[in-house]
Amino acid sequence: MTSLICGSLAFDTIMLFQGRFSEALLADQLHKINVAFLVPEIRREFGGCAGNIGYNLRLLEGDPLIMATVGQDAQPYLDRLDQLQISRRCVRSIASSYTAQAFITTDAGGNQITAFHPGAMSCSHENRIADAGPVKLAIVAPDGRDGMLQHAADCASLGVPFIFDPGQGLPMFNGAELQHFIELATWVAVNDYEAELLMERTGLTLDQIAQRTSALIVTRGEQGAEIYTDGKRLDIPCVPVEQAIDPTGCGDAFRAGLLYGLGKDMDWFTTGRLASLMGAIKIGHQGGQNHCPTRPEIEERFHSAFGYRF
Repeated sequence: MTSLICGSLAFDTIMLFQGRFSEALLADQLHKINVAFLVPEIRREFGGCAGNIGYNLRLLEGDPLIMATVGQDAQPYLDRLDQLQISRRCVRSIASSYTAQAFITTDAGGNQITAFHPGAMSCSHENRIADAGPVKLAIVAPDGRDGMLQHAADCASLGVPFIFDPGQGLPMFNGAELQHFIELATWVAVNDYEAELLMERTGLTLDQIAQRTSALIVTRGEQGAEIYTDGKRLDIPCVPVEQAIDPTGCGDAFRAGLLYGLGKDMDWFTTGRLASLMGAIKIGHQGGQNHCPTRPEIEERFHSAFGYRF
């Protein structure tokens, strides 16, 4: 059961600011911001939505196939994919570019400010869904604008069911384009902020978006998630954690749980709960790919949290 993951592979430079952004930004001076944050902690991580989703799906012993574009500096990431036994036959190298890079500053309240250089990601439209071969389902995650438009259209024309996950790429599209994505997609997954922006740009309510898809999934952080399907709203609880260390990549871990559940034809309650658990496991670790539970450990945590096994 192969899941095609269309999205970015990126290097993340993550910095931790020990205060709160709200304390450093003056409300009456936002028209001329000139702020420097002291970041005593810094690290470089493997990231990108496709990389993070693939990593988490591999933890579940799923079969991720990443479709992405990388640059001249990508060899460490390619070596990592080989070590993880994640196929990179649909990863295209662009010699004239650098791999996409994110510079993320997180404050003590878990708020984030991110600067992003797309690099080779801007060439993602050079990849074709048909080149992936047989896949059971796909996800169109944040990527180059042209690539996201093309991959969604390709999936629809080839009959590949897919999740539309606009993420931080949502502002690149206008209302008509977002409505088109929704019409093409089998499922739509957004966080609470993205849900508000999606409604604002399309003029559609959550119920109206859900009516155009098989399911609409809205994550709400520590408040859990909501799944709108078959005219109903399913409430998915958040899995408690001992310590929330780093939110980077939690949404991607959640989406890996969705892909696994959908690929295994699980019911929505189980799929949502597994996704919630994967997000909870991730938030207890720094970076998007540094948590490493075994499949039996994931199964045991699911049983402990929900009282049955998936």
